[in-house]
Amino acid sequence: QVQLVESGGDLVQTGGSLRLSCAASGRTFSTYVMGWFRQAPGKEREFVACLFQNGGIPSYADSVKGRFTISGDNAKNTVYLQMNSLKPEDTAVYYCAAARPYSASYYSRFGYDFWGQGTQVTVSS
Repeated sequence: QVQLVESGGDLVQTGGSLRLSCAASGRTFSTYVMGWFRQAPGKEREFVACLFQNGGIPSYADSVKGRFTISGDNAKNTVYLQMNSLKPEDTAVYYCAAARPYSASYYSRFGYDFWGQGTQVTVSS
């Protein structure tokens, strides 16, 4: 299996930036699709971004497109989420996830097989 550990969450002001990291270990890490999800209090866990590792192709939710960037470093077995121009509505626990190839859906939490513990991001107004 794959083990995932997120880090980098913090309290920031509106307009600030954070970079989240997801350190992965396990077999065949580079063959997995890596995703970022977030969950705010009282809401469902929602898709933020994912990275198709073989081609390095990213995909983003409309709500973060143009502000967030997902990237990976295979040498370090780490996936990043660079978050710029943060808004209060970005406040949530952010989770890193890994999906086996040919998942039912890379844009749903139900399509992922392994999850990190989450890291809190709070954006104050």
